[in-house]
Amino acid sequence: MIPSSLRSGPGYWVASLGCMLRFEYGRIRQWVPMMVVIQTMMGAGMALMYGFFYPHITPARALYITTGAPTLALIPLGFVMLPGSVGSEKMEGTFDYIWSLPAPRSAQATATFLLYSLIGLPGTALALLVAMWRYGAHLAPSPLLVPAALLCALVAIAVGYGMALAISNPLVMNLIANALVFVVLLFSPIVYPASQLPGWLYAAHRVLPFYNMAVVIRAGLTSGLVAHVTTSFLVLIGWTIAGCGATAWVIGRRH
Repeated sequence: MIPSSLRSGPGYWVASLGCMLRFEYGRIRQWVPMMVVIQTMMGAGMALMYGFFYPHITPARALYITTGAPTLALIPLGFVMLPGSVGSEKMEGTFDYIWSLPAPRSAQATATFLLYSLIGLPGTALALLVAMWRYGAHLAPSPLLVPAALLCALVAIAVGYGMALAISNPLVMNLIANALVFVVLLFSPIVYPASQLPGWLYAAHRVLPFYNMAVVIRAGLTSGLVAHVTTSFLVLIGWTIAGCGATAWVIGRRH
C-alpha cells in the first residue's frame, strides 16, 4: 500500500515502481526457474544444433556459434515469452485488473522492463558457458560486454512488450511472435557471418534488431571480429525507443 503522503510527484512514482516490482515478481516467481531453463535450452541448444550443420568446426566457426548463443537466449524471452504472458493476461482479464491498480501505468511498464531484463541475464550467461564448453572457443571479454548485454536485454523486452500492448488481439500477437522465431532461427546471421547472406537480405538485417544484437555482444566477447559496432548500438537504441514509444502510446490511449 502506497502511503497517502506519497501520492503525488516523483516520490509517488518511485514508490509505485517498488510496489509494482514486488507485485510482478510475486506473480511470476514460480515460473522464473522454468524461464531461465527455456532460455538456456534455446541459446545453448541452438548453438549445439548448429554445430551439426558443419562437417568440421573450425576455430572461426566455433567462435561465431559460441558468441551467438547469448543472442539466441535473449530473443525468446523478449519476443516470445513476454508477449505470450501479456496475451494470457489479456484473455484472462488479469491485464485490465493490473492496470486498474492505484499506480501509474508507466511505473507498471517500467517494472516489467526491469524485471524481465534481469531475468534474461542468467539464462544468457548459462547459454554462453555451455557453448564455450562445447566448442572450446577462446574469448576476449571487454568492458563493452556489460552495456552490450544490458542494451540487448532491454531492446528485446521493450520491443516485445511494446508489440504485445499495441496489438490488441493475443492470437495475432502469438502468430507474429512465432513467425519472428522462425525468421531468427533460419535467416538471421547470428551464428554465422552476415557476408554469407544475399546482399538484399543482409541489408534488411542491418536495420532489424536480431543481427545487431549479435554484433554488439560479439564485440564485447571478442577482439577485432566485427565491425560497425557503433552503428549496431545506434540501431538497437532506435528499436528500444520505438518499443518504449509504442508502450507510451498505448498507456496514453488507455488513460
